[in-house]
Amino acid sequence: MTRILLSPDKFKGSLTAAQVADALGEGMVSADPSLEIVRLPVADGGDGTVAAAVAAGWESTPVTCDGPTGRRVDTSYARRGTSAVVELASAVGLELLDELDALHASTFGLGTVIAHALDNGAEHIVVGLGGSASTDGGAGMLQALGARILDADGNEIARGGGALRGAVRLDTTGLHRALSGARIQLACDVDNPLLGPTGASAVYGPQKGANPQHMLYLEHAMRQWAHVVRTAIGRDVSGYAGAGAAGGTGFGALAVLGADIRPGIDTVLDLIEFHRRLAGADLVVTGEGSLDEQSLYGKAPIGVALAARSAGVPVVTVSGRRTVGLDRLRDYGIVHSYALTDLQPDTAIAIRDATPLVRRVGEFIALSAVTTLTATTSEGVS
Repeated sequence: MTRILLSPDKFKGSLTAAQVADALGEGMVSADPSLEIVRLPVADGGDGTVAAAVAAGWESTPVTCDGPTGRRVDTSYARRGTSAVVELASAVGLELLDELDALHASTFGLGTVIAHALDNGAEHIVVGLGGSASTDGGAGMLQALGARILDADGNEIARGGGALRGAVRLDTTGLHRALSGARIQLACDVDNPLLGPTGASAVYGPQKGANPQHMLYLEHAMRQWAHVVRTAIGRDVSGYAGAGAAGGTGFGALAVLGADIRPGIDTVLDLIEFHRRLAGADLVVTGEGSLDEQSLYGKAPIGVALAARSAGVPVVTVSGRRTVGLDRLRDYGIVHSYALTDLQPDTAIAIRDATPLVRRVGEFIALSAVTTLTATTSEGVS
């Protein structure tokens, strides 16, 4: 029996990773009922990271927190034993905003979710950093975890990156007690520092609604915040790779929580035990909404493909659209690549009809699976 492992990421704006896997599986089984289909959706550390863990058997734990601008948000994190997976995007992410608010959006809700996990016995917490709505250097997260950020009059500052221009002291004596025995790991694919032309404000501020004046204001605020933190902890981590991730959330976590950073897809593959589930697979199918040049730099499909290649398992990709040639993809162990726009060139219609189109692609893959596997066995997967 041919065993096919389905490990797609989401098709952003169209289907979740689980929905992509379901549609592929339905198409494959309708074409060849003898196939053994294993669904194991993935994510790259951003939106969908918790869902990937839950799909792999982790327990979903609901929690309510303040969203990026204070409106209450129902979210969840994943738990297994003393480990937890928290997703910034689902608590304080950009897509939760009705209106962008570059100066006032905060990571406070993220800290609430982390605190909930700590209260429930988590000792190892993975935080997916993708999709941030704020540029607050992780200050809101730390405030929710018990830190106090004070102005010159000894009053606590307001939430949001803009308020950090008035910060003069960080008091960490009230930090959640369980943090002292916990390990915080950041799933992050960017290496930006906190400050400067490649920092959090300059690079990511515009996508969060910051105009040039806002960006300058936030840069000054981040410099003040870096100074306050350096004074409190006795070292400067603002230049560390990843400190600028998620509007500087990486900085707050590295400096005050002692976090470490690991690439998002590598982290997720470990969380879902991908390598164990890969054993015995004859073919892996992965993909994402847009398979393009950016995908080649640490995105989920390439991470999946590299892991499969190391095990000698051929890979097929499915995407909404594809702008990188198969000749490039073969370097990663990918033997064939399908795009929904091959079936429906109108992108708007392809997005609208993504589910039936993915099912059709599943049928194609099932019908060609024997040919694909025979060809790759004779040629080898390198």
